[in-house]
Amino acid sequence: MTLNLRLTAALCVALSLCALLAVPANFPGLGSDARFTLAVFALATCAWIGTPIDDTYIALGAGLALTVTGVISNDTLFGTLGDSTVWLLICAFVLAAAVTRTGLAGRAAAFLVGGARTVRQLVHLTTAALVVTAFAVPATSGRAALALPVFLALAKALADRKRLVVMLALLFPTVILLSAVATLIGAGAHLITVSVLWETTGERIGFTEWLLLGLPLAVASSHLAAEAVLLTTTRRADRKGAVRITAEEIQRHTDTPVTGPWTQAETRCALLLGTVVVLWCSEPLHQVPPAVVALIGAVVAASPVLGTVGLKDALKTVPWSLLLFMAATMAMGVALADSGAAKWLVSGLPSGVTPMVFLAVVIAVSTAAHLILQSRSARSSVLVPLVVAAAVGAGVNPVAAALASTAAAGFCHTLPASAKPVTLFSDLPGTPTYTPRDLLRLSAVLAPLTALLVLFFATAVWPLLGVPLTR
Repeated sequence: MTLNLRLTAALCVALSLCALLAVPANFPGLGSDARFTLAVFALATCAWIGTPIDDTYIALGAGLALTVTGVISNDTLFGTLGDSTVWLLICAFVLAAAVTRTGLAGRAAAFLVGGARTVRQLVHLTTAALVVTAFAVPATSGRAALALPVFLALAKALADRKRLVVMLALLFPTVILLSAVATLIGAGAHLITVSVLWETTGERIGFTEWLLLGLPLAVASSHLAAEAVLLTTTRRADRKGAVRITAEEIQRHTDTPVTGPWTQAETRCALLLGTVVVLWCSEPLHQVPPAVVALIGAVVAASPVLGTVGLKDALKTVPWSLLLFMAATMAMGVALADSGAAKWLVSGLPSGVTPMVFLAVVIAVSTAAHLILQSRSARSSVLVPLVVAAAVGAGVNPVAAALASTAAAGFCHTLPASAKPVTLFSDLPGTPTYTPRDLLRLSAVLAPLTALLVLFFATAVWPLLGVPLTR
């Protein structure tokens, strides 16, 4: 679909919905605030889908419209920027800048990948290494940029085995996207989900709780995806034969040493990162909020004496546009809940649906949503408020429903433009990489597998970890 056709279709849909909402007789019982909120929500969603306008600009415009008309207060709009989850993400990016500056990632890659002797070992060791990066680098695009030099080194070492190079090119973004669910800072969508749950249900999911629920799913889905990538992009003959990746080959693509004694900066940074992660995971013991721990770590990481990166340089790596987008969409979520618009939207759903069927529909819709909304954060901004409201009416635990929707929305592998990591690894001059056909072949297998895995965790695993399926 061309851009002009998409723009025209989105505009027609948005204006039609607004026209229907403008007539009071059409939807009796729907208040004026709810009508205006739904109109703004429809316009924003259609603009995200059908226009090239920046997602953040659209979200800010929607938040401003809701504030000016009195649907939400000034404090609600601006207060979202002061939310602890926003500060957690800012400080996590400062810590990530310190890690990147020292070159610890290159050492970790050389250590892990260098131990591979077979193709399958290489695939799963690479997968394990990529899962671990979710704790060090927030946002999938940042992790993809950090992992790219490692992939290029592997591609050079395997230059005579083209199918393996293509397989690895597909493996990196696939695992990066699916493993993001391991931590609260893995994607901006997670912070939006946490905020919506807090505003609408009073349930607060902290770093530790998310880790307990998300890490097992991230590990299982990542290694399952690794097998799917391996089997859909290579033949039996390609998987035979030994592989040997040396530290010298990885060293050619990085300016920092990957072998030899650690420098003082690397040692300090590793100790700092390890301490921060341990404190995040042990929050129930010391009761220090994750955002405060992250702020302490960021201050130390950028300090003149103990730090490894300057504060100005570190702050340049923070995706301020993403933070503004998150703040604005959080405000939109509050408007949907407080105005009664979300409750009205789900009031027409069929009654008598079992929790299992309800959750299966939520997961299916969330898995397919990337075909319409390419921004992961935008998908959560649209889906999670509606899922939470519908879950309450269906007797489903809204926490389980919101987490399942967010985890399922992490699948976005169908097209090269579906996610930034997929786009980054799809066009590498001088290096063999995957084609759109390879993506479609993988998606046909991986989409149902990941959806079923999320459904299994939501119904069988998460209840054992304190998140029951029903209220």
